[in-house]
Amino acid sequence: MNAKEYLTQAFKLDERINCKIEQASSLRDLACKVTASINDDRISGTKQKSPMENAIVKLVDLEREIDKDIDELIDLKREIINIINLVKNQNYRLILELRYINGKTWDDIATKMQYDLRWIYRLHGRALREIDKNIKKPLKDTKQSDII
Repeated sequence: MNAKEYLTQAFKLDERINCKIEQASSLRDLACKVTASINDDRISGTKQKSPMENAIVKLVDLEREIDKDIDELIDLKREIINIINLVKNQNYRLILELRYINGKTWDDIATKMQYDLRWIYRLHGRALREIDKNIKKPLKDTKQSDII
């Protein structure tokens, strides 16, 4: 796995979480819209779940998944921050944090750092090469003081 693939893991997981949150919102709307139908003609030996109950059960399951994914995202971001902190150049670290931790666009980063967009791309490429060096060596081999 190269540096860019490693760093974009958090972004992709964040997008999956956002997608699941949208699904949960749709399920919540569906649960509120469901109406009960009363029919005396049908008698069944097994109790059928109501459409509202089905929607609520799915919603609870999805919210548990979202919570699990958020926990995973927090751990992943913490790990990525530890790797980024191994980069010595402050500008490189700032670009990496703004992009991969905060999810900023390249234009936002260029504006914030007051650099030309093309220069940001160059600095980003250099920062990725630094990250490549750091992810090649295991985190266990780094001193705790380097990570903090």
